Amino acid sequence: MGVVWVGDRALQASELQRRAEQAAAGFETLGVKAGDGVALYLRNDFPFFEASTATAMLGAYPVAVNWHYTPDEADYLFRDSGAKVLVIHADLLGPVRQVIPEHVTVLVVAVSEEIRQAYGLSPEDVETPSGAIDWDTWRDGFPPRVGPVAVMPSAIIYTSGTTGRPKGVKRPTPTPSQSEAIARMLAQSYGFADCMDHPETIVTAVVGPIYHSAPNAHASFAFRIGANIAVMPRFDAEGLLALIEKRRITHLNMVPIMFNRLLKLPETVRSRYDLSSLRFVAHAAAPVSPPIKRAMIDWWGPVINEYYGSTEMGNVTFCTAQEWLAHPGTVGRVMPGAQVVVIGPGGEALPPRGVGEVIGRMSGTPEFTYQNDHAKRLAMEKKGLITPGDVGYFDEDGFLYLCDRKTDMIISGGVNIYPAEIEAELHKMPAVADCAIFGIPDEDFGEAVCAVVQAQPGAGLDEAAVKAYLRQHVAGYKIPRVVTFSAELPREDSGKIFKRKLREPYWAGAGRSI
Repeated sequence: MGVVWVGDRALQASELQRRAEQAAAGFETLGVKAGDGVALYLRNDFPFFEASTATAMLGAYPVAVNWHYTPDEADYLFRDSGAKVLVIHADLLGPVRQVIPEHVTVLVVAVSEEIRQAYGLSPEDVETPSGAIDWDTWRDGFPPRVGPVAVMPSAIIYTSGTTGRPKGVKRPTPTPSQSEAIARMLAQSYGFADCMDHPETIVTAVVGPIYHSAPNAHASFAFRIGANIAVMPRFDAEGLLALIEKRRITHLNMVPIMFNRLLKLPETVRSRYDLSSLRFVAHAAAPVSPPIKRAMIDWWGPVINEYYGSTEMGNVTFCTAQEWLAHPGTVGRVMPGAQVVVIGPGGEALPPRGVGEVIGRMSGTPEFTYQNDHAKRLAMEKKGLITPGDVGYFDEDGFLYLCDRKTDMIISGGVNIYPAEIEAELHKMPAVADCAIFGIPDEDFGEAVCAVVQAQPGAGLDEAAVKAYLRQHVAGYKIPRVVTFSAELPREDSGKIFKRKLREPYWAGAGRSI
Protein backbone atom coordinates (compact mmCIF):
# COMPACT_ATOMS: atom_id res chain seq x y z
CA MET A 1 0.00 0.00 0.00
CA GLY A 2 1.11 3.56 -0.67
CA VAL A 3 1.45 6.81 1.21
CA VAL A 4 -1.18 9.55 1.53
CA TRP A 5 -0.07 13.14 2.10
CA VAL A 6 -2.27 16.06 3.13
CA GLY A 7 -0.02 19.07 2.97
CA ASP A 8 3.09 18.16 4.96
CA ARG A 9 1.32 15.45 6.97
CA ALA A 10 1.84 11.88 5.79
CA LEU A 11 0.21 8.56 6.68
CA GLN A 12 0.87 5.12 5.33
CA ALA A 13 -2.19 3.76 3.57
CA SER A 14 -1.97 0.76 5.92
CA GLU A 15 -2.50 3.13 8.87
CA LEU A 16 -5.51 4.71 7.15
CA GLN A 17 -6.85 1.21 6.51
CA ARG A 18 -6.47 0.36 10.21
CA ARG A 19 -8.30 3.55 11.15
CA ALA A 20 -11.05 2.64 8.68
CA GLU A 21 -11.42 -0.76 10.35
CA GLN A 22 -11.77 0.97 13.71
CA ALA A 23 -14.39 3.35 12.31
CA ALA A 24 -16.27 0.43 10.75
CA ALA A 25 -16.47 -1.22 14.17
CA GLY A 26 -17.78 2.07 15.55
CA PHE A 27 -20.36 2.47 12.79
CA GLU A 28 -21.68 -1.01 13.57
CA THR A 29 -22.38 0.06 17.16
CA LEU A 30 -24.41 2.96 15.73
CA GLY A 31 -26.57 0.53 13.78
CA VAL A 32 -25.06 1.13 10.34
CA LYS A 33 -25.62 -1.88 8.11
CA ALA A 34 -25.60 -2.81 4.43
CA GLY A 35 -27.73 -0.41 2.39
CA ASP A 36 -27.60 2.43 4.94
CA GLY A 37 -25.96 5.79 4.31
CA VAL A 38 -23.18 7.72 6.06
CA ALA A 39 -23.01 11.38 5.04
CA LEU A 40 -19.51 12.78 4.50
CA TYR A 41 -19.57 16.56 4.93
CA LEU A 42 -15.82 16.85 4.58
CA ARG A 43 -13.08 18.92 3.09
CA ASN A 44 -10.08 17.16 1.52
CA ASP A 45 -8.51 15.37 4.48
CA PHE A 46 -7.52 11.96 5.88
CA PRO A 47 -10.97 11.31 7.43
CA PHE A 48 -12.44 11.11 3.92
CA PHE A 49 -10.44 7.93 3.29
CA GLU A 50 -11.15 6.61 6.78
CA ALA A 51 -14.90 7.22 6.83
CA SER A 52 -15.66 6.31 3.21
CA THR A 53 -13.67 3.05 3.42
CA ALA A 54 -15.25 2.17 6.77
CA THR A 55 -18.73 2.76 5.41
CA ALA A 56 -18.14 0.67 2.31
CA MET A 57 -16.66 -2.20 4.38
CA LEU A 58 -20.14 -2.64 5.86
CA GLY A 59 -21.87 -2.58 2.47
CA ALA A 60 -23.28 0.85 3.38
CA TYR A 61 -23.17 3.90 1.12
CA PRO A 62 -20.82 6.85 1.60
CA VAL A 63 -22.91 9.92 0.75
CA ALA A 64 -20.66 12.71 -0.50
CA VAL A 65 -22.06 16.13 0.47
CA ASN A 66 -21.27 19.45 -1.17
CA TRP A 67 -20.28 21.58 1.81
CA HIS A 68 -21.23 24.74 -0.10
CA TYR A 69 -24.89 23.85 0.43
CA THR A 70 -27.24 26.30 2.08
CA PRO A 71 -29.08 25.01 5.16
CA ASP A 72 -32.15 24.38 2.97
CA GLU A 73 -30.14 22.34 0.48
CA ALA A 74 -28.39 20.41 3.26
CA ASP A 75 -31.76 19.70 4.90
CA TYR A 76 -33.03 18.23 1.63
CA LEU A 77 -29.96 16.00 1.23
CA PHE A 78 -29.95 14.74 4.83
CA ARG A 79 -33.59 13.71 4.55
CA ASP A 80 -33.44 12.41 0.99
CA SER A 81 -30.36 10.26 1.61
CA GLY A 82 -31.65 8.82 4.88
CA ALA A 83 -28.12 8.89 6.31
CA LYS A 84 -27.76 7.45 9.83
CA VAL A 85 -24.43 9.12 10.59
CA LEU A 86 -22.89 12.46 9.62
CA VAL A 87 -19.10 12.93 9.61
CA ILE A 88 -18.39 16.67 9.32
CA HIS A 89 -15.51 19.11 9.71
CA ALA A 90 -15.92 21.38 12.74
CA ASP A 91 -16.04 24.64 10.79
CA LEU A 92 -18.88 23.34 8.58
CA LEU A 93 -21.18 22.27 11.40
CA GLY A 94 -22.55 25.61 12.58
CA PRO A 95 -24.52 26.66 9.46
CA VAL A 96 -26.30 23.28 9.13
CA ARG A 97 -26.59 22.18 12.75
CA GLN A 98 -30.26 23.12 13.03
CA VAL A 99 -31.33 21.04 10.01
CA ILE A 100 -29.59 17.78 10.95
CA PRO A 101 -32.32 15.19 11.70
CA GLU A 102 -32.52 14.16 15.35
CA HIS A 103 -31.84 10.49 14.64
CA VAL A 104 -28.50 11.23 12.93
CA THR A 105 -25.32 10.71 14.98
CA VAL A 106 -22.88 13.58 14.32
CA LEU A 107 -19.12 12.92 14.43
CA VAL A 108 -17.00 16.09 14.24
CA VAL A 109 -13.58 16.20 12.57
CA ALA A 110 -11.05 18.70 13.92
CA VAL A 111 -9.82 21.20 11.32
CA SER A 112 -6.14 20.79 10.47
CA GLU A 113 -3.78 23.73 10.16
CA GLU A 114 -3.44 23.06 6.39
CA ILE A 115 -7.19 23.40 5.89
CA ARG A 116 -7.42 26.43 8.19
CA GLN A 117 -4.77 28.25 6.19
CA ALA A 118 -6.11 27.13 2.79
CA TYR A 119 -9.52 28.63 3.53
CA GLY A 120 -8.42 31.60 5.63
CA LEU A 121 -10.29 30.37 8.70
CA SER A 122 -9.74 31.99 12.08
CA PRO A 123 -9.00 29.89 15.19
CA GLU A 124 -12.56 30.63 16.36
CA ASP A 125 -13.99 29.27 13.11
CA VAL A 126 -12.41 25.86 13.59
CA GLU A 127 -13.16 25.15 17.25
CA THR A 128 -14.95 21.86 17.86
CA PRO A 129 -18.25 22.75 19.56
CA SER A 130 -18.60 21.87 23.23
CA GLY A 131 -20.29 18.50 23.72
CA ALA A 132 -19.61 17.33 20.15
CA ILE A 133 -18.29 13.82 19.50
CA ASP A 134 -14.71 14.15 18.26
CA TRP A 135 -14.01 11.86 15.28
CA ASP A 136 -10.46 10.87 16.29
CA THR A 137 -11.36 10.18 19.92
CA TRP A 138 -14.50 8.24 18.96
CA ARG A 139 -12.71 6.17 16.30
CA ASP A 140 -9.79 5.31 18.56
CA GLY A 141 -12.22 3.92 21.13
CA PHE A 142 -12.78 0.83 18.98
CA PRO A 143 -10.49 -2.04 18.06
CA PRO A 144 -10.21 -2.79 14.33
CA ARG A 145 -13.28 -4.60 13.05
CA VAL A 146 -12.96 -8.31 12.45
CA GLY A 147 -15.23 -10.40 10.28
CA PRO A 148 -16.22 -10.55 6.63
CA VAL A 149 -15.80 -7.38 4.59
CA ALA A 150 -18.65 -6.48 2.24
CA VAL A 151 -18.06 -5.72 -1.42
CA MET A 152 -17.74 -1.96 -1.55
CA PRO A 153 -20.69 -0.16 -3.18
CA SER A 154 -20.21 3.09 -5.05
CA ALA A 155 -20.70 6.32 -3.16
CA ILE A 156 -24.04 8.07 -3.57
CA ILE A 157 -23.21 11.18 -5.55
CA TYR A 158 -25.75 14.00 -5.69
CA THR A 159 -25.65 15.60 -9.12
CA SER A 160 -24.98 19.31 -9.36
CA GLY A 161 -28.59 20.44 -9.40
CA THR A 162 -28.06 23.19 -11.99
CA THR A 163 -31.63 22.57 -13.20
CA GLY A 164 -33.35 21.89 -9.88
CA ARG A 165 -32.92 19.76 -6.76
CA PRO A 166 -29.86 17.50 -6.98
CA LYS A 167 -30.53 13.79 -7.53
CA GLY A 168 -28.66 11.09 -5.65
CA VAL A 169 -27.16 8.56 -8.06
CA LYS A 170 -27.23 5.17 -6.34
CA ARG A 171 -25.89 1.82 -7.56
CA PRO A 172 -26.18 -1.60 -5.94
CA THR A 173 -23.14 -3.45 -4.68
CA PRO A 174 -21.31 -4.67 -7.81
CA THR A 175 -20.74 -8.28 -8.71
CA PRO A 176 -17.12 -9.41 -9.28
CA SER A 177 -17.49 -8.97 -13.05
CA GLN A 178 -19.02 -5.52 -12.58
CA SER A 179 -16.16 -4.55 -10.25
CA GLU A 180 -13.72 -5.57 -12.98
CA ALA A 181 -15.60 -3.48 -15.57
CA ILE A 182 -15.51 -0.43 -13.28
CA ALA A 183 -11.79 -0.92 -12.63
CA ARG A 184 -11.02 -1.15 -16.36
CA MET A 185 -13.00 2.04 -17.06
CA LEU A 186 -11.34 4.02 -14.27
CA ALA A 187 -7.86 2.66 -14.99
CA GLN A 188 -8.07 3.88 -18.60
CA SER A 189 -9.60 7.22 -17.59
CA TYR A 190 -6.89 7.99 -15.03
CA GLY A 191 -3.95 6.46 -16.91
CA PHE A 192 -3.41 3.64 -14.42
CA ALA A 193 -3.96 0.79 -16.90
CA ASP A 194 -0.24 0.15 -17.46
CA CYS A 195 0.55 0.45 -13.74
CA MET A 196 -2.08 -1.76 -12.09
CA ASP A 197 0.50 -4.48 -11.34
CA HIS A 198 2.88 -1.89 -9.85
CA PRO A 199 0.70 0.76 -8.16
CA GLU A 200 3.66 1.88 -6.04
CA THR A 201 4.97 3.60 -9.20
CA ILE A 202 1.91 5.88 -9.27
CA VAL A 203 2.09 9.22 -7.47
CA THR A 204 -1.19 10.99 -8.07
CA ALA A 205 -2.79 14.08 -6.57
CA VAL A 206 -6.34 14.89 -5.50
CA VAL A 207 -6.75 18.50 -6.61
CA GLY A 208 -10.55 18.96 -6.64
CA PRO A 209 -13.14 18.76 -3.84
CA ILE A 210 -13.79 15.14 -2.89
CA TYR A 211 -17.54 15.62 -2.65
CA HIS A 212 -17.63 16.00 -6.43
CA SER A 213 -18.04 12.80 -8.44
CA ALA A 214 -14.78 12.85 -10.46
CA PRO A 215 -12.35 13.65 -7.58
CA ASN A 216 -14.32 11.27 -5.34
CA ALA A 217 -14.03 8.36 -7.76
CA HIS A 218 -10.39 9.18 -8.53
CA ALA A 219 -9.36 9.42 -4.86
CA SER A 220 -11.24 6.26 -3.87
CA PHE A 221 -9.91 4.19 -6.78
CA ALA A 222 -6.32 5.37 -6.30
CA PHE A 223 -6.51 4.45 -2.61
CA ARG A 224 -8.00 1.01 -3.30
CA ILE A 225 -5.28 0.01 -5.77
CA GLY A 226 -2.47 1.17 -3.48
CA ALA A 227 -1.22 4.29 -5.28
CA ASN A 228 0.62 7.12 -3.53
CA ILE A 229 -1.72 10.11 -3.15
CA ALA A 230 -0.98 13.78 -2.45
CA VAL A 231 -4.15 15.57 -1.34
CA MET A 232 -4.47 19.33 -1.86
CA PRO A 233 -6.72 20.84 0.83
CA ARG A 234 -7.77 23.39 -1.80
CA PHE A 235 -6.74 23.93 -5.40
CA ASP A 236 -4.12 26.60 -5.93
CA ALA A 237 -2.44 27.00 -9.32
CA GLU A 238 1.12 27.69 -8.20
CA GLY A 239 0.63 25.33 -5.27
CA LEU A 240 -0.08 22.51 -7.74
CA LEU A 241 3.13 23.21 -9.66
CA ALA A 242 5.06 23.14 -6.40
CA LEU A 243 3.35 19.88 -5.41
CA ILE A 244 4.21 18.23 -8.74
CA GLU A 245 7.86 19.08 -8.21
CA LYS A 246 7.95 18.17 -4.50
CA ARG A 247 6.14 14.82 -4.70
CA ARG A 248 7.20 13.95 -8.26
CA ILE A 249 3.58 13.59 -9.32
CA THR A 250 3.09 11.16 -12.21
CA HIS A 251 -0.71 11.23 -12.72
CA LEU A 252 -3.33 13.96 -12.39
CA ASN A 253 -7.10 14.16 -12.80
CA MET A 254 -8.25 17.74 -13.43
CA VAL A 255 -11.03 20.00 -14.70
CA PRO A 256 -10.54 22.68 -17.38
CA ILE A 257 -10.96 25.68 -15.08
CA MET A 258 -7.70 24.57 -13.45
CA PHE A 259 -5.98 24.86 -16.85
CA ASN A 260 -7.26 28.42 -17.15
CA ARG A 261 -5.83 29.35 -13.76
CA LEU A 262 -2.50 27.68 -14.45
CA LEU A 263 -2.12 29.52 -17.75
CA LYS A 264 -2.81 32.85 -16.06
CA LEU A 265 0.30 32.48 -13.92
CA PRO A 266 3.19 34.72 -15.01
CA GLU A 267 5.74 32.99 -17.22
CA THR A 268 8.36 33.48 -14.53
CA VAL A 269 6.23 31.41 -12.15
CA ARG A 270 5.28 28.76 -14.72
CA SER A 271 8.92 28.11 -15.61
CA ARG A 272 10.07 27.93 -12.01
CA TYR A 273 9.00 24.34 -11.34
CA ASP A 274 10.19 20.96 -12.60
CA LEU A 275 7.19 19.13 -14.10
CA SER A 276 9.16 16.37 -15.81
CA SER A 277 7.67 13.65 -13.60
CA LEU A 278 4.22 13.99 -15.21
CA ARG A 279 3.26 10.96 -17.31
CA PHE A 280 -0.53 11.20 -17.63
CA VAL A 281 -2.91 14.12 -17.05
CA ALA A 282 -6.63 13.50 -17.53
CA HIS A 283 -9.39 16.09 -17.65
CA ALA A 284 -13.18 15.89 -17.82
CA ALA A 285 -16.38 17.23 -16.20
CA ALA A 286 -16.67 20.45 -18.23
CA PRO A 287 -15.99 21.73 -21.75
CA VAL A 288 -12.49 23.00 -22.49
CA SER A 289 -11.71 25.88 -24.82
CA PRO A 290 -9.53 24.60 -27.72
CA PRO A 291 -6.99 27.46 -27.35
CA ILE A 292 -6.66 26.64 -23.65
CA LYS A 293 -6.12 22.92 -24.28
CA ARG A 294 -3.63 23.59 -27.05
CA ALA A 295 -1.69 25.92 -24.74
CA MET A 296 -1.58 23.24 -22.03
CA ILE A 297 -0.28 20.64 -24.49
CA ASP A 298 2.37 23.12 -25.66
CA TRP A 299 3.43 23.67 -22.03
CA TRP A 300 3.14 20.19 -20.44
CA GLY A 301 3.65 18.12 -23.57
CA PRO A 302 1.51 15.29 -25.01
CA VAL A 303 0.50 14.02 -21.56
CA ILE A 304 -2.91 15.74 -21.65
CA ASN A 305 -5.73 13.19 -22.11
CA GLU A 306 -9.50 13.60 -22.00
CA TYR A 307 -12.45 11.39 -21.15
CA TYR A 308 -16.17 12.07 -21.39
CA GLY A 309 -19.04 10.64 -19.40
CA SER A 310 -21.45 11.34 -16.58
CA THR A 311 -22.16 10.05 -13.10
CA GLU A 312 -25.11 8.10 -14.51
CA MET A 313 -23.66 6.50 -17.65
CA GLY A 314 -20.00 6.22 -16.62
CA ASN A 315 -16.98 7.28 -18.68
CA VAL A 316 -17.60 6.34 -22.30
CA THR A 317 -15.09 8.11 -24.59
CA PHE A 318 -11.37 8.83 -24.41
CA CYS A 319 -8.72 10.64 -26.45
CA THR A 320 -5.00 11.25 -26.19
CA ALA A 321 -3.27 14.56 -26.84
CA GLN A 322 -2.15 13.33 -30.26
CA GLU A 323 -5.71 12.33 -31.21
CA TRP A 324 -7.06 15.68 -30.04
CA LEU A 325 -4.48 17.64 -32.03
CA ALA A 326 -5.53 15.68 -35.13
CA HIS A 327 -9.24 16.18 -34.29
CA PRO A 328 -9.41 19.52 -32.40
CA GLY A 329 -12.44 19.82 -30.15
CA THR A 330 -13.22 16.12 -29.90
CA VAL A 331 -13.92 14.35 -26.61
CA GLY A 332 -12.60 11.11 -28.07
CA ARG A 333 -13.59 7.75 -29.45
CA VAL A 334 -15.80 5.23 -27.69
CA MET A 335 -13.98 3.28 -24.99
CA PRO A 336 -13.82 -0.52 -25.14
CA GLY A 337 -16.97 -1.89 -23.51
CA ALA A 338 -18.96 1.32 -23.95
CA GLN A 339 -21.86 2.16 -26.24
CA VAL A 340 -22.47 5.67 -27.55
CA VAL A 341 -25.04 6.67 -30.17
CA VAL A 342 -26.16 10.05 -31.53
CA ILE A 343 -29.90 10.02 -32.18
CA GLY A 344 -32.34 12.28 -33.99
CA PRO A 345 -35.78 13.50 -32.81
CA GLY A 346 -37.38 10.16 -33.68
CA GLY A 347 -34.77 8.12 -31.88
CA GLU A 348 -33.02 7.11 -35.10
CA ALA A 349 -29.22 6.73 -35.11
CA LEU A 350 -27.67 9.59 -37.10
CA PRO A 351 -24.87 9.27 -39.65
CA PRO A 352 -21.47 11.02 -39.26
CA ARG A 353 -21.84 14.81 -38.88
CA GLY A 354 -25.51 14.42 -37.96
CA VAL A 355 -26.16 16.57 -34.89
CA GLY A 356 -28.42 15.02 -32.28
CA GLU A 357 -28.75 13.84 -28.71
CA VAL A 358 -25.88 11.80 -27.28
CA ILE A 359 -26.87 8.62 -25.43
CA GLY A 360 -24.61 5.93 -24.05
CA ARG A 361 -23.46 3.75 -21.18
CA MET A 362 -20.49 1.70 -20.04
CA SER A 363 -21.49 -1.93 -20.40
CA GLY A 364 -20.98 -4.32 -17.50
CA THR A 365 -21.24 -1.70 -14.74
CA PRO A 366 -24.02 -1.84 -12.13
CA GLU A 367 -27.41 -0.37 -12.94
CA PHE A 368 -28.32 2.85 -11.14
CA THR A 369 -31.35 4.62 -9.84
CA TYR A 370 -32.02 8.00 -8.23
CA GLN A 371 -32.49 7.96 -4.49
CA ASN A 372 -36.26 8.19 -3.85
CA ASP A 373 -37.02 9.15 -7.47
CA HIS A 374 -37.02 6.15 -9.79
CA ALA A 375 -39.38 7.95 -12.18
CA LYS A 376 -36.61 10.43 -13.04
CA ARG A 377 -34.25 7.53 -13.50
CA LEU A 378 -36.60 5.98 -16.08
CA ALA A 379 -36.81 9.32 -17.89
CA MET A 380 -33.02 9.24 -18.35
CA GLU A 381 -33.21 6.11 -20.51
CA LYS A 382 -33.58 6.11 -24.28
CA LYS A 383 -33.27 3.00 -26.43
CA GLY A 384 -31.69 1.15 -23.53
CA LEU A 385 -28.98 3.80 -23.08
CA ILE A 386 -28.62 6.82 -20.80
CA THR A 387 -29.01 10.43 -21.91
CA PRO A 388 -26.77 12.90 -20.07
CA GLY A 389 -28.47 15.78 -21.91
CA ASP A 390 -25.70 16.57 -24.39
CA VAL A 391 -26.01 17.39 -28.09
CA GLY A 392 -23.22 16.31 -30.43
CA TYR A 393 -22.07 14.34 -33.46
CA PHE A 394 -19.52 11.78 -34.63
CA ASP A 395 -17.08 12.51 -37.41
CA GLU A 396 -16.15 10.00 -40.11
CA ASP A 397 -13.27 8.66 -38.00
CA GLY A 398 -15.52 7.85 -35.04
CA PHE A 399 -14.54 10.81 -32.86
CA LEU A 400 -17.34 12.37 -30.80
CA TYR A 401 -17.83 16.15 -30.63
CA LEU A 402 -20.19 17.91 -28.23
CA CYS A 403 -22.12 20.92 -29.48
CA ASP A 404 -23.82 21.85 -26.24
CA ARG A 405 -26.13 20.83 -23.45
CA LYS A 406 -29.62 20.09 -24.75
CA THR A 407 -31.06 22.32 -22.03
CA ASP A 408 -28.73 25.17 -23.06
CA MET A 409 -29.72 25.14 -26.73
CA ILE A 410 -31.35 28.40 -27.84
CA ILE A 411 -34.29 28.26 -30.25
CA SER A 412 -34.60 31.69 -31.86
CA GLY A 413 -37.20 32.11 -34.57
CA GLY A 414 -37.30 28.33 -35.00
CA VAL A 415 -33.53 28.08 -35.53
CA ASN A 416 -31.32 26.04 -33.18
CA ILE A 417 -28.36 27.98 -31.81
CA TYR A 418 -25.65 26.20 -29.81
CA PRO A 419 -24.09 28.49 -27.19
CA ALA A 420 -20.87 26.46 -27.05
CA GLU A 421 -20.07 27.42 -30.65
CA ILE A 422 -20.30 31.13 -29.84
CA GLU A 423 -18.39 30.67 -26.57
CA ALA A 424 -15.58 28.89 -28.39
CA GLU A 425 -15.15 31.88 -30.70
CA LEU A 426 -15.28 34.40 -27.87
CA HIS A 427 -12.61 32.47 -25.98
CA LYS A 428 -10.26 33.24 -28.87
CA MET A 429 -10.69 36.99 -28.31
CA PRO A 430 -7.58 38.14 -26.41
CA ALA A 431 -9.48 40.56 -24.18
CA VAL A 432 -11.94 37.85 -23.00
CA ALA A 433 -11.06 35.86 -19.87
CA ASP A 434 -14.30 33.83 -19.86
CA CYS A 435 -17.87 33.98 -21.10
CA ALA A 436 -21.31 32.40 -20.99
CA ILE A 437 -23.92 32.37 -23.75
CA PHE A 438 -27.59 31.56 -23.07
CA GLY A 439 -31.11 32.34 -24.22
CA ILE A 440 -33.34 35.10 -22.85
CA PRO A 441 -37.01 35.91 -23.61
CA ASP A 442 -37.74 37.74 -26.87
CA GLU A 443 -41.26 38.74 -27.98
CA ASP A 444 -40.58 38.30 -31.69
CA PHE A 445 -38.26 35.31 -31.81
CA GLY A 446 -39.15 33.46 -28.60
CA GLU A 447 -35.55 33.56 -27.46
CA ALA A 448 -32.61 35.85 -28.10
CA VAL A 449 -28.91 35.30 -27.53
CA CYS A 450 -27.36 36.87 -24.43
CA ALA A 451 -23.65 36.97 -23.55
CA VAL A 452 -22.12 37.55 -20.14
CA VAL A 453 -18.42 38.29 -20.53
CA GLN A 454 -15.60 38.29 -18.02
CA ALA A 455 -12.91 40.56 -19.45
CA GLN A 456 -9.19 40.25 -18.90
CA PRO A 457 -8.02 42.72 -16.21
CA GLY A 458 -7.55 46.18 -17.68
CA ALA A 459 -8.87 45.15 -21.11
CA GLY A 460 -11.44 47.96 -21.38
CA LEU A 461 -13.82 45.71 -23.29
CA ASP A 462 -17.30 46.93 -24.28
CA GLU A 463 -20.41 45.55 -25.98
CA ALA A 464 -19.59 47.03 -29.38
CA ALA A 465 -16.17 45.37 -29.43
CA VAL A 466 -17.62 41.96 -28.54
CA LYS A 467 -20.25 42.14 -31.27
CA ALA A 468 -17.77 43.44 -33.86
CA TYR A 469 -15.42 40.54 -33.12
CA LEU A 470 -18.17 37.92 -33.37
CA ARG A 471 -19.44 39.31 -36.69
CA GLN A 472 -16.15 38.16 -38.20
CA HIS A 473 -16.55 34.61 -36.92
CA VAL A 474 -20.22 33.54 -36.64
CA ALA A 475 -23.42 34.03 -38.60
CA GLY A 476 -25.42 37.17 -37.95
CA TYR A 477 -28.30 35.40 -36.22
CA LYS A 478 -25.84 34.09 -33.61
CA ILE A 479 -24.66 37.56 -32.56
CA PRO A 480 -25.84 38.28 -28.99
CA ARG A 481 -28.65 40.81 -28.75
CA VAL A 482 -27.50 41.57 -25.20
CA VAL A 483 -23.93 41.70 -23.89
CA THR A 484 -23.22 42.29 -20.21
CA PHE A 485 -20.02 42.07 -18.18
CA SER A 486 -19.20 40.34 -14.90
CA ALA A 487 -16.05 40.45 -12.78
CA GLU A 488 -16.40 36.69 -12.09
CA LEU A 489 -18.76 34.11 -13.54
CA PRO A 490 -20.57 31.82 -11.06
CA ARG A 491 -19.13 28.30 -11.20
CA GLU A 492 -19.48 24.91 -9.66
CA ASP A 493 -16.30 23.38 -8.28
CA SER A 494 -16.22 21.11 -11.33
CA GLY A 495 -15.61 24.22 -13.41
CA LYS A 496 -19.04 24.26 -15.02
CA ILE A 497 -20.61 27.70 -15.21
CA PHE A 498 -23.90 28.02 -13.33
CA LYS A 499 -25.85 29.33 -16.31
CA ARG A 500 -29.08 28.91 -14.40
CA LYS A 501 -28.02 31.69 -12.03
CA LEU A 502 -27.25 33.96 -14.98
CA ARG A 503 -30.53 33.19 -16.78
CA GLU A 504 -32.86 33.51 -13.79
CA PRO A 505 -33.10 37.33 -13.69
CA TYR A 506 -34.15 37.41 -17.36
CA TRP A 507 -36.77 34.66 -17.08
CA ALA A 508 -38.27 35.70 -13.75
CA GLY A 509 -41.89 36.56 -14.46
CA ALA A 510 -41.64 35.49 -18.09
CA GLY A 511 -44.13 32.67 -17.53
CA ARG A 512 -41.74 29.99 -18.71
CA SER A 513 -39.44 27.62 -16.85
CA ILE A 514 -35.69 27.82 -17.43
